[in-house]
Amino acid sequence: MSGIRQGAAAALWQAVIREALATRGAVLDESQESYLVFVLLRHQRDAHLLARIQALEWLDAQGQVGSVRADALRDVGDRCLLVAGLFPALAHRRRVGVDYFVDLGRGAYQGVADAGRDAYAELFARLAGTYHELVATLQAVRGQVPVSVPVANLRALH
Repeated sequence: MSGIRQGAAAALWQAVIREALATRGAVLDESQESYLVFVLLRHQRDAHLLARIQALEWLDAQGQVGSVRADALRDVGDRCLLVAGLFPALAHRRRVGVDYFVDLGRGAYQGVADAGRDAYAELFARLAGTYHELVATLQAVRGQVPVSVPVANLRALH
């Protein structure tokens, strides 16, 4: 992994994810792999990721309607994915198991799927159905992210 030191952030994240998948002997389809890259890119500089209380954000999302609700649920699902996959110690510090974040995140993605249409709903239904696999991929990433990847919260990994 130390050979990856340059390139766009998306290319770096994609390489890291592919290496994690190869290490695990697992496969994600193109849309799942791309979505993981998207999640990592969107949240790589989120200084408040670990301070957020996802259950409260999920409750807030329930009070929204339309695309605002879907976006809020997507954000909860994404953040739970990152916490469960990259920052499992946070779950233990909050006296809950990683499964708490997995269940909350999977449910949030399913909420997006249930509210959406066509390809968007199909993508989130697939993401909800394979949420454990996505978490396992990020857990494999957790041990091999190179220093050059710009994630504000990586200090918490070690």
